[in-house]
Amino acid sequence: MLGAGAWLGGIAAAVLPPWATLAVVGLVLLTAVVSRQGAAIGAALAGAAVAGVALLHLGGIASGPVHDLATERAVVTADVVVTSDPRVSHGRFGDVVVVRGDVRTVAGRGAAYDVRSPVVVLADEGWLDVALGERVRVSGRLGPADDGAAALLSARGRPQVVEGPDPWWRGAAAVRRSIREAVAPRAEHPRELVPALVVGDDSGLDPALADDFRTTGLTHLLAVSGTNLTLLVGFLLVVARWLGVRGRWTYAVAAAGVVGFVLIARTEPSVVRAAAMGTVALVGMGTNGRERGARCLGVAVLALLLVVPDLAVSAGFALSALATGGILFLAPGWRDALMAWLPRWAAEAVSVPLAAQVACTPVVTALSGQISLVAVLANLLAAPAIAPATVLGLAGGLVGLVWTPLGQVVAAPAAWSVGWIVVVAQHGAALPTASITWGTGPLALVVVTALCGLVVVVAPRVLRHRGAGIGCSVLLVVTVLTRPPTPGWPPDDWVLAMCDVGQGDGLVLHAGPGAGIVVDAGPDPVLMDECLRRLEITSVPLVVLTHFHDDHVAGLAGVLDGREVGEVQVTSLPDPASGVALVERETAGVGAAPVVAPYGATRRVGEVTLQTLWPLPAGAPLAPEGGEGSAANDASVVLLAVVRGVRILLTGDVEPPAQASLERLLAGVEVDVLKVPHHGSRHQDLDLLLGVRARLALVSVGADNDYGHPAPDLLTALTATGAQVRRTDLDGDVVVSVDDGALGVRTRG
Repeated sequence: MLGAGAWLGGIAAAVLPPWATLAVVGLVLLTAVVSRQGAAIGAALAGAAVAGVALLHLGGIASGPVHDLATERAVVTADVVVTSDPRVSHGRFGDVVVVRGDVRTVAGRGAAYDVRSPVVVLADEGWLDVALGERVRVSGRLGPADDGAAALLSARGRPQVVEGPDPWWRGAAAVRRSIREAVAPRAEHPRELVPALVVGDDSGLDPALADDFRTTGLTHLLAVSGTNLTLLVGFLLVVARWLGVRGRWTYAVAAAGVVGFVLIARTEPSVVRAAAMGTVALVGMGTNGRERGARCLGVAVLALLLVVPDLAVSAGFALSALATGGILFLAPGWRDALMAWLPRWAAEAVSVPLAAQVACTPVVTALSGQISLVAVLANLLAAPAIAPATVLGLAGGLVGLVWTPLGQVVAAPAAWSVGWIVVVAQHGAALPTASITWGTGPLALVVVTALCGLVVVVAPRVLRHRGAGIGCSVLLVVTVLTRPPTPGWPPDDWVLAMCDVGQGDGLVLHAGPGAGIVVDAGPDPVLMDECLRRLEITSVPLVVLTHFHDDHVAGLAGVLDGREVGEVQVTSLPDPASGVALVERETAGVGAAPVVAPYGATRRVGEVTLQTLWPLPAGAPLAPEGGEGSAANDASVVLLAVVRGVRILLTGDVEPPAQASLERLLAGVEVDVLKVPHHGSRHQDLDLLLGVRARLALVSVGADNDYGHPAPDLLTALTATGAQVRRTDLDGDVVVSVDDGALGVRTRG
């Protein structure tokens, strides 16, 4: 009750206006007092306390010199204490380094102030080397912020270090470096996953592997969680007892372990939350653990929200609290039911991940739009490897501080253990129905929450009986191993599919039964793979990657995995380098080295006739001077395809300069279907797009993207010609079919 009241108070302060929050809190307090129920009064007081702290916090951010200067967009000089590691964010105008910090002094508009205000610094690559805890001097322009900070600070140039980190921050950084050095000789996945397991350091993690972890419900292993702290502090207590530590000193050892963990993993809100939940789990493992753990959970939630009230609306906080609550309140009863026909160790191994998964499913579904069917089994299989990977990974880092080669020996079993977890994630995600797509609307979430509530009620009765328990397990296995049918999809007469891959391009030309030519692979391997599975594509005789931007090539692994692949063609401009490296890495794994699409070449692949129209050979004139474009976009491979008599123009991301040249090359050419360039950007050459007189215009675009795609003026111009416009953000997958020369369109939203 205490934790629930505190949580509701924090949510009220986050979503309601201040006056409404005060009114609701006052009404709840009055109702609780009238009821004379001690638990209700305690919960109401907890909610009022958290709401009050949250309102004070919001008031402090929304006032003061930093906020006022940000409102004026003033240029300032500030001393900032770095409170987070720098990270690179990929934006529409290029990469930017993001760093969080606390402003201690700020000078601007002719005045100087001593303050303590949180800011988010947006900077260039010169900030990649800043260390947590450093005090740096920076000049830049302040602007408004809406993510819990008083301002955004757009920094100019490199920071000037005023004061280095405190000794404990330097020590924590040394341990993190040593952990990485301890696994440096290992394979790619263990090299990146061991630091993620130990301290949540997931920089450099393969995006495709991260998708596999998400599909199999193992994502919690990639971030700092209560499990990390429970394992590490638990191991520390075992060592302490082996050394003869007893009584109250064990509490001191545990406290030191918690503090050390927080320092190594960083004192960010997510780490503090994980430490609190891990402490609850440690208490729950002791004598009378369920009762003490429940009380500790309530106190932990209250304490966390009093310190960081923004956590009340944090998905990570919700998942941690729900998982911990599920383990404390649901797992014991389900374990006891299973013990009617299973040994205790097996009953606990099944009940703990099952309880955590059921408790978290509504939130996970709201975030991902998926329900994992293999999460419990994947966690069960991965569980034996988590402890050695975590504990020995840290031990290797600590030993490596003294002698790196010995640290690498100690950490070797951690890398082997992580290798097993990778196998579980990859094979689990590859199952035909590892997860099912679920809506994220209010009705869909109410339904999934009700189903989870039904599971909570029914599970003890089902798990108590051997036949029912085994029957449910067999049913789940059959479901996971069987691909669900999609009646009528794709239609027999389809010629082109535009896959819903988010903000990116992923198109498939029907080359024959089970065969498709893939033009671009989108940004997400999972989404691209799922679309190809729905289209029943098992053979890809040709892949064309129009250019090397991530939203066209990052999903390539989803195309190549488990399919017979022929040739891979790319543009002649190797830019950006990161995309080129990704394509070379992925294609090397299937022995299909990329080749440049030959200009002007016409070839027939199955039922598809394909001509490469662009880019021009090196040295050929491009377009008149001026206009907006980028070299990578304007070097996109442009294709004219004919499938069963349907003429299709696929334009990649070419922008006005290249479009102007194409318009001259294609003068008088008409097509049936146009793939609108660059996701419907407002930068278009309408002479080209309208001149081809397409009957159908396709826009591959992500829902709620922040680029303004597709541009309303462009859509108006296309529809004015009589063209039908279809877009993935509204329609989902779009399939074009032909029947006696008549175009048809079907969608799968």
